[in-house]
Amino acid sequence: MRTTFSSGSPWEQTLGYSRAVRVDNTLYISATAASGPEGIVGDDVFTQTQYILTKLGGVLEDAGFALADVVQSKLYLTDIAQWEEAGRAHGAVFGDIRPALSLVHVKPFLDPAMLVEIELVAHKSAESV
Repeated sequence: MRTTFSSGSPWEQTLGYSRAVRVDNTLYISATAASGPEGIVGDDVFTQTQYILTKLGGVLEDAGFALADVVQSKLYLTDIAQWEEAGRAHGAVFGDIRPALSLVHVKPFLDPAMLVEIELVAHKSAESV
């Protein structure tokens, strides 16, 4: 069974994507930036990573998942030299969960204030569904 979840962004329809897609016991969450109601939250990698992970916690919850269900995390950084700051914020959330992790150096995002984006994959065992 496939279920899609929306953030309400007009870009979802324009670009043809969903905030998250659940297929059976797995949830795939699109790359997410530190965008809030007033624009980009934070002007450093650590703050933006914290904000994004909080935001993603809400996406997981809305889809019936938890942070403990995350099996893969991908962090896209515009400045790979800042990997330790992103890692520090990521480790504070996932230190005991320890999902697979990729740190990817990317060109600047559409909004140059965006320093990091994160995407997640979460999976529930059949017994916990």
